[in-house]
Amino acid sequence: MSLAQARALQLHAQGLLRPLRRKPQRADVVAAIERMRLLQIDSIHVVARSPYLVLHSRLDDYPAAWLDEALAAGRIAECWAHEACFVAARDFAAHRAWRERGSHWAQRNAERMHSEHRPAMDALLARIRDGGAVLAADFPREDRGVAGWWEWKPEKRWLEAWFALGELMVPRRERFQRVYDLASRVLAGLDPPFEPCTLDPAQLRRQFILDSVRALGVAQARWIADYFRLKPTVDARELAPLLDSGELLETAVRGWDVPGYVHREHAAALEQARGGRLRATHTTLLSPFDPLVWDRARALAMFGFDYRIECYVPAPKRCYGYYVLPILHRGALVGRLDAKAHRADGVFEVKALFLEPGVAPTPSLVDALAAAIARTARWHGTPQLRLGRCRPAGLGPALRGAWKAAAG
Repeated sequence: MSLAQARALQLHAQGLLRPLRRKPQRADVVAAIERMRLLQIDSIHVVARSPYLVLHSRLDDYPAAWLDEALAAGRIAECWAHEACFVAARDFAAHRAWRERGSHWAQRNAERMHSEHRPAMDALLARIRDGGAVLAADFPREDRGVAGWWEWKPEKRWLEAWFALGELMVPRRERFQRVYDLASRVLAGLDPPFEPCTLDPAQLRRQFILDSVRALGVAQARWIADYFRLKPTVDARELAPLLDSGELLETAVRGWDVPGYVHREHAAALEQARGGRLRATHTTLLSPFDPLVWDRARALAMFGFDYRIECYVPAPKRCYGYYVLPILHRGALVGRLDAKAHRADGVFEVKALFLEPGVAPTPSLVDALAAAIARTARWHGTPQLRLGRCRPAGLGPALRGAWKAAAG
């Protein structure tokens, strides 16, 4: 199939092929996470925090509180997966079993921390066992005025270490701050009920490989390990038995020098894609931590989109801005915008907007982009739009014209 057809298959798998054609429902939050297999957590809130924005890209105008409610109801759980992530409750047992192998860097760091701070960490765990759930904010710090994850107070580090070790879990969040409680108490509230995973390490790895391919729609072997941070990397030899069993299908993609792999659950969609019957119609803004774009090499190979998350880059070295949102339009990544939400003023500021080289600001693109930005701004509670510099130069007046026309 063509590269455009492969893109459509990946967007189909990720829930980004077409806009939702009905009002979202609470169950759609969990369904979207099940479809992606995970939802990465990040606390930067220049715009909406990433997990809420990833869901908005797929569900449009949904109440962000639904994600918090799903966590409190035990329908989803927090764990280490790609990074810190929400996963569906039904998938948590596999992640817990994988963590218990001790192969994740977070667990190794936590084990080292426990060996260095055993008395204090054990006392903290005993406090939670006897007194109930805590927030990091319950522990005052001596060096007031110091902030940032790199300057966490000891209790926060120890809570995170116990979380990585599996002794603590997160039953809910308050103002997006983690509430920590004993894993045994949180596991008792999961829906569906928690049952320990009985798969051995080889079977778990096999499951995560299959889940990665299912979430990606179509994938090269070298992309698969990144999705769940598997080590070692996955190669064609490891995938051969999955082809023999029919759990994976192989497809050629024009322009690729290696085969593409598709989960058998996407067999019908694969045939639709090959026949040109998967049509991408969605235009939306993506989080920098969206599964579609977090792998820089994959985004470049699939979409010709060279994307780097620049919030971690020193300001003088940034090319586009601090919190840059990729723009998805009808199956292509056509540009990026640097955004900031001024919540107190109700203003959604587009500090800069760049179309990709060779992408023309056609009337249909301008209208779709203007509508996508306006939807995100309204959903976020910052409906007033402010537009900064644009590239190409004529894009700014065209966007303002589209917003004015839509406003009547």
